[in-house]
Amino acid sequence: MPKLKTNSGAKKRFKITKNGKVKKSNGWKSHLLEAKAAGRKRKLGKQTLVHESEVEKIRRMMPYAF
Repeated sequence: MPKLKTNSGAKKRFKITKNGKVKKSNGWKSHLLEAKAAGRKRKLGKQTLVHESEVEKIRRMMPYAF
């Protein structure tokens, strides 16, 4: 069976934690920042975990990451 290709967009956007969870960066922090509160912008800068319902899709895009 041939090797599977990893999705290039997924490998740039997601990281796998030691326990197999998926981390991602938040969006909505590139422009129109004057209207957003300081606390909101600060929280958007931190990484968050991907919801469990989306993990299987990412797992298929990154076959050798898990």
